[in-house]
Formats: sequence, structure tokens, C-alpha cells
Amino acid sequence: MDVLRRSAIKTKTERMKNEEIEEIMRVKGKLDSIDIIEQKRLKWYGHVKRMPEERITKLIMVWIPWERRKRGRPRKTRKEGVQAAMTTINLEPDQWRKREEWRLVSGRR
Repeated sequence: MDVLRRSAIKTKTERMKNEEIEEIMRVKGKLDSIDIIEQKRLKWYGHVKRMPEERITKLIMVWIPWERRKRGRPRKTRKEGVQAAMTTINLEPDQWRKREEWRLVSGRR
């Protein structure tokens, strides 16, 4: 919302509702930024999974560091984010193998 507010050249002191700013910027009913992030995450995941096994990007995706994590709540990994996005869209774990089907199901056309 902050990006839209800045693009519309409106400050928070003007006390405009979010809906009004969406109407000014003509983004009413468009995809939410979280949906866009999930789509791009799934796009990247399918791209990496189709890579040859010796590629560094693919090796890093499955790599687990040896050192202990810091105290507190553990940070989410990329893999956990992808799995969460896949469960919200009801994707199968091996569905990335069929490229055209993956494009349609992950939200891209």
C-alpha cells in the first residue's frame, strides 16, 4: 500500500482510505503483492528443479548448513516458502516436471 500511496503522490497525513488510492492507481481487484511473490517463487522453483543436478543453484537449494541456528524462532527457508505456496494452490510435489502444466497451475499464462 505504501508503494501505491507514493505513486499516487499522496501522504499519510492526507488521510485517504486505501480503497480510494487503489481507485486512483486503477489496481482495484488486481493481484495482491503476496500472490505475486508466491507466483514468482513457484516459477523459480520449477525452473531450478528442471536444471541438471550439477548446477550450483540446484545444489544450494538442497544444501543444509552444518552450523547451529541462533536462538529464537527459526527463519523460514526458501524450500518451506515454496511448500507453503504449493499447499495453498494444491500442487503436487512432482508436478513441476511437466512445464506447460506447471505454468498453468502456478498462476502464470
